[in-house]
Amino acid sequence: MTLPAPSRVAHQQQTGNQYDDGPFTFRPATKDKAKARVAIQGVSGSGKTWTGLSVAHGLSEGQRFAVIDTERGAASLYVGINGIQFDVLQMQRFDPRDLVKALAAAAQAGYGTVFIDSLSHFWKGTDGTLEQVEKAKSKYGGNSFAGWKDGTPMQNDMIDALLTYPGHIVVTMRSHTEWVLQENDRGRKEPVAMGMRAEQRKGVEYEFGVVAAMNIDNQLTVLKSRCPSLHKRIIEEPNGAADIAKPLLDWLNDGAESVDTSAWIDSASDETATADQLLALYREVESHGALATPFMHPGTGQPTNLGDFIKERGKALKAASAA
Repeated sequence: MTLPAPSRVAHQQQTGNQYDDGPFTFRPATKDKAKARVAIQGVSGSGKTWTGLSVAHGLSEGQRFAVIDTERGAASLYVGINGIQFDVLQMQRFDPRDLVKALAAAAQAGYGTVFIDSLSHFWKGTDGTLEQVEKAKSKYGGNSFAGWKDGTPMQNDMIDALLTYPGHIVVTMRSHTEWVLQENDRGRKEPVAMGMRAEQRKGVEYEFGVVAAMNIDNQLTVLKSRCPSLHKRIIEEPNGAADIAKPLLDWLNDGAESVDTSAWIDSASDETATADQLLALYREVESHGALATPFMHPGTGQPTNLGDFIKERGKALKAASAA
């Protein structure tokens, strides 16, 4: 029996079967295991570097993790404390394309957790997105708005690389600092530093599963959390491993096994793969939102992403076939 479209949907809701209508396929929702995406923002002296390191240590469950450092060695001052051990990549210039390359190198090295301290530099630091826009506007007659034609893709590619990294990601972000007068316990007005919006592109917080802000008293406030047990929590002098990483890991691991991106990379690199198989693989990776997964090109040893690599191989096979 063929049901009208609305009745078919109701029928699927009752039976639990998938509803397939050509290229738009609805399937029963499932919760898969996932990787953490945590952002900690705050003013100078709020403790975001130490807290971020502690969260990364907890997420890595005792394994060494990677630190991409833009803060002139600030993270390395804490190495060894509470058993925290990591490998560090110092960066002096902050082209967002270089962060994509650094993440590809981290994935190639097999780091299960990457801590970026801080993401703000890739927005407004030397060679960051804002400087890239300034450089690009000369191509468009000095039009700053037109300069975003170059800057926006760089920024978007960087965010995609963060979201598709095959491991946990923790970042810090500086906050715009505003001084306000507040009454102290002696009844006198004194200036107090307040953290405002993070120094990154507006709306970047939407990309993270957990976003927290820290103030000058080392108090952490969870501004956003997809993990229910962290929702709206306020923590005094947080232990990142116990207070944030543990409940987050418990929640992330409560689900079905997620897709192993290394299997996709192996399939894309398979010398016996055909153009049709690569096209099917591209569509599968695309359906999981993982085309931007960073890794090192097996032929050139240079950073690339899964989507570009699959397309490159498919084009080469078509060219060879035509020749």
